[in-house]
Amino acid sequence: MRASLPNDEELQRFLAISQQPLRRSLRVNTLKISVSDFLACTAHYGWRLTPIPWCAEGFWIDRDDESLPLGSVAEHLSGLFYIQEASSMLPVTALFDAAPDARQVMDVAAAPGSKTTQMAALMHNNGAILANEYSASRVKVLHANISRCGVSNVALTHFDGRVFGAALPEQFDAILLDAPCSGEGVVRKDADALRNWTLASTEDIAATQRDLIDSAFHALQPGGTLIYSTCTLNQIENQQVISWLQQRYPDAVEIIPLDGLFAGAEKALTPEGFLHVFPQIFDSEGFFVARLRKTTSVSALPVPTYKVGKLPFSPASRKLTAEVMQAAAKVGLHWDDNLLLWQRDKELWLFPAALESWLGKVRFSRIGIKLAETFPKGYRWQHEAVVALAQPDSSLAFALTEAEAESWYRGQDIHPEHLPERDEVIVTWQQQTLGLAKKVGNRIKNSYPRELVRDGRLFR
Repeated sequence: MRASLPNDEELQRFLAISQQPLRRSLRVNTLKISVSDFLACTAHYGWRLTPIPWCAEGFWIDRDDESLPLGSVAEHLSGLFYIQEASSMLPVTALFDAAPDARQVMDVAAAPGSKTTQMAALMHNNGAILANEYSASRVKVLHANISRCGVSNVALTHFDGRVFGAALPEQFDAILLDAPCSGEGVVRKDADALRNWTLASTEDIAATQRDLIDSAFHALQPGGTLIYSTCTLNQIENQQVISWLQQRYPDAVEIIPLDGLFAGAEKALTPEGFLHVFPQIFDSEGFFVARLRKTTSVSALPVPTYKVGKLPFSPASRKLTAEVMQAAAKVGLHWDDNLLLWQRDKELWLFPAALESWLGKVRFSRIGIKLAETFPKGYRWQHEAVVALAQPDSSLAFALTEAEAESWYRGQDIHPEHLPERDEVIVTWQQQTLGLAKKVGNRIKNSYPRELVRDGRLFR
């Protein structure tokens, strides 16, 4: 750090802020609510929200009472916001600043989902995102977060990111590689982050990063945008990785400077045009962001020898699609031609139309959203589809009280003072869809998925 910083004064500032707790921050999920409506909806909390300069939906949050975890408030449970560190909002902002109309996007290392959901919101759930995660245990968390946020345009994979350059050459118009790194920038959040730091391990990590950026660059279309970012601060994992790529493909790599990304960006700008965000600059985590454009094709990687296997889905016929859309409309579920109906045995799924060219080239863990299971008497609509597709202002909406909404998240049946007229309703709270439920006798039967049920203190 002493070698990376301009003088001893900056080094002392760096050391001092590294001892201070990290400011909390959140990002409003505009797939579900506008920023202005979110501010009005949460005004009663008395939160002090300070806008983050590089993300129109991002805010630092200061609360007088932090006894209730931020993840247990109603607005988080219903997906109105994502708890995301401010610096980590930078890569997606940089990507869509250069490629606002990107339709085929890859997030190479996606879990837990902060950047994937940020991308989906900026894409308005259109196009398609391939969200990959190497760690099997983190794929489940990734899916839970995209489902909570109402994301419908994502396909999940579970691979080493080094496979994509060969498996999906020149398939993406925008790629985010938020690379695994030594984590020097997160010491304010994790005091043990540097406990096992060594120069040798840093060199090993950089070797993996070079492999990943090489693969990502091959998967990128000519003219496409690649963001390379890390939450570490050394030049070995940052500037030197980009320099290696430039030397490898000298005629194909163009740096797109980030000096105009937001007011104040010049404070973190490197001579090359990257953002090297030391934590003392914006009182945030440390981060590095580089933005590249692929100007021409590069020699292809060897064709992969692994077998993908036969896709166990088939596209639904026009007749079935029309029947399912008509039945779905009766329970308030609607979608447009950005999503296409596919079937597997008795399951019905909605796949993003923009990913059809990827099918058969890699094996997916999950594609789009599961819409329903078919039964002789109709369809059992799935919770993730209801959250993503139901409009809370539909005629089927049934507003719960705050206490009833809290009971819903606890997995308890609802006993409202006045029962709904319909047997099947979309239960809502704060004009947000919580799920689809049926009236059974004098109660509303809870259909909230068991794996999502919460206990402990909620809401207040």
